[in-house]
Amino acid sequence: MSDTQKPAERSLLETGTLVEFRVVESHLELGPDPEQFGIRVELMFEGDDDGADPAEIAEWGAFGFLFALAALSFHDARPRGASELEFHPHDAFTVADFFECLSFGAGGLHLQADYIRGRRMKTTVTVRPDGTVTLATLGRGRSALRWLDQLQGKQWIAAVPSGVD
Repeated sequence: MSDTQKPAERSLLETGTLVEFRVVESHLELGPDPEQFGIRVELMFEGDDDGADPAEIAEWGAFGFLFALAALSFHDARPRGASELEFHPHDAFTVADFFECLSFGAGGLHLQADYIRGRRMKTTVTVRPDGTVTLATLGRGRSALRWLDQLQGKQWIAAVPSGVD
């Protein structure tokens, strides 16, 4: 499939999965209800070699990285309260959704997703020009850490050995 025939979502996901990063810091954030906690994660873009400039990675990778995180958040999100009426389990995050959540200002490119088609996303991400990133969720538990692991190719589930010694 040529690049002109490739859906924009696929192109953004491919770019997003190429962005390398490291987690600098993470901490839990309590919500109004103690059971509805989230997490705040500080990241730094980095490359294969020591000379990689996080700012250069932000230039080519910010949009794809934001889209990939938003798609993972959307896929993981579930309805809450009346939003169940709009929820469709096989729905997908689109470029149109992405642009509705996207803004630029106050030092970076921002994605802020609240409720989208019945899914309670409560996810914000800011990519700054210097290659630093803040990812925050509310009421999503530690799910953001799982999304980051998925972007880095880490597996969360492993096969259980069938034999017993």
